[in-house]
Amino acid sequence: MTGQRIALCLQYDGGPFCGWQRQPQHRSVQQILDEAIEALDPLPAGVGAKLSRTIAAGRTDTGVHAAAQVVHFDCHGPIPAPRWAPALNGRLPGSIRVRASAAVAPDWHACFSATYRRYRYCIYNARRPNLFLAPISWHRYQWRLQDHLMQELLQELLGHHDFSAFQRAGSQRAHARTTVQEVSLQREGDILTLEIQASGFLYGMVRLLVGQLVAAGEGRISPEQFRQRWREQRRDEVKEAAPPQGLCLLRVGYPEPVFPRGAWYDCQPRYRLETSDPPPEITSNPTGEVL
Repeated sequence: MTGQRIALCLQYDGGPFCGWQRQPQHRSVQQILDEAIEALDPLPAGVGAKLSRTIAAGRTDTGVHAAAQVVHFDCHGPIPAPRWAPALNGRLPGSIRVRASAAVAPDWHACFSATYRRYRYCIYNARRPNLFLAPISWHRYQWRLQDHLMQELLQELLGHHDFSAFQRAGSQRAHARTTVQEVSLQREGDILTLEIQASGFLYGMVRLLVGQLVAAGEGRISPEQFRQRWREQRRDEVKEAAPPQGLCLLRVGYPEPVFPRGAWYDCQPRYRLETSDPPPEITSNPTGEVL
């Protein structure tokens, strides 16, 4: 069979889905996208009928969002590459949008051709809940997070390291080493935005990492405990993972751009509140325990 390889820049609200990857008896982004592609470009009977047609740059978990996930598939019909985006949007639910579509080389691969993935995690650090921020953030209301300390600890992750402490059980990776290329943590009022870019991510890595950073930022663990846990691969001490709704796959990088910059580079809005409603500052007794 002859045809062309198509790359898609994909956005989705992770809330209604069990994640990117197909799972039996659960609704996944991959399943919905596969069905839309098959309706527009049916494969001949028996050809790949039981296989997914799409391959993604990263497998997001249940409830995790994507601002610019990248997917490729092979098509065999007459639809031109730029027309795939509007054609698919006409068949996909409103929780999934195709931002752009482009033709790529037959050996181009959404996952293996990527040079980095970048994730963003949003924390709402205010005294009271906010209905509009709840679907895209983790509400921490007990204490005002020590964001300067969290930023310091985050910077120490840069470079090539073994991150076994931040890998969930069930991973099929042969090792737990990866290269963290960039990190940032910014506070604007009551909203903290954390970003981390790496050559690849372990299963559950960002959520476990954020959970530990917040524990340090709230004084529940010391900075030295945070360092020991990841540097000495103390996975059994890493108990808490940040919830999925605060996490978003922000973008995926390639040696040569595949899509127009406006379609993929920084497409998740940053939220800003006019007023601040901060929780109390952290206090401690002489032993260092949080009061």
